[in-house]
Amino acid sequence: MDIYEKMKELNVKLPKPAPKGGVYNACQRFNGNLIYVSGCGPVIGTETASGKLGKEYTAEEGKRLARNSMLNVLAALQQEVGDLNKVEKAVKTLVFVASDDSFTEQPAVANGGSELLAQLFGQEKVPARSAIGVNVLPGNIPVETEAIFELKENLQAEER
Repeated sequence: MDIYEKMKELNVKLPKPAPKGGVYNACQRFNGNLIYVSGCGPVIGTETASGKLGKEYTAEEGKRLARNSMLNVLAALQQEVGDLNKVEKAVKTLVFVASDDSFTEQPAVANGGSELLAQLFGQEKVPARSAIGVNVLPGNIPVETEAIFELKENLQAEER
């Protein structure tokens, strides 16, 4: 199924890609058909997000923030490759969760992004994943997600 038809069916809308916040590439291709997407936070549009899970946010609220982070990852990926239908699957995600010392539900938070990928690409294409609790994230955001995707074809060879 066309990924954009699936997104329409699920009422999923990609945000505009976030502007870079430093000296880095939002996406980096390697080994021909793999692409790494730099960490993306949960802020979409004029929404704000600041604080820690277990303090300012519950695990359920964190799950929504992780979903937003994944939407930002997908927006950056789309900007890089031009068409999300070129994506074979997500290979790996890493979710950083700014956590109060007593908060231990990082995997539940990370499910927000993983569930979105499962809905869009299929349960059989859910990536490997790590969910890590950290003291603080840039700009005091509560969640940041980075990912590696496999493309269906070697786009670097195509572009030569």
